[in-house]
Amino acid sequence: MSTTAPTRVAPLKPVLRVARRTAWLALGLFWSAFAVVEGVNHGWLAGLLALAFFIAPDLTFLVAAGDARHVEKGQLPARAVPFYNAAHRALVPLALMVAYTLLSLTWAPIFAGLCGWLAHISYDRAFGYGLRTREGYQRA
Repeated sequence: MSTTAPTRVAPLKPVLRVARRTAWLALGLFWSAFAVVEGVNHGWLAGLLALAFFIAPDLTFLVAAGDARHVEKGQLPARAVPFYNAAHRALVPLALMVAYTLLSLTWAPIFAGLCGWLAHISYDRAFGYGLRTREGYQRA
């Protein structure tokens, strides 16, 4: 029988969080580069849509701009949560990209916009901003 105390293994949660955020950052850089390439290859309209779609998900904050003074710091007004969550789900632009590819659409600016949208979501996840609860708080 040993008299030494058992050693504690450090929890994996912080390590997994860092790995997950690093992966999201890599994806954000990838989608940003893809959007820039699409803009360069297909003209100013593709670049403009990539930028617009990069900014657009955060415009969901405006849905309840008048309610902002009635919530705590870091909380999103409950009325804006469904719009925010819909605009920040990665599956939405990914599904649209699949549809774009399968339907053989040929208008490149829309694809560049979807790249910008995915870049936005990826950066949000990389910096710790995820989906919101019904009450408007960040999910853990």
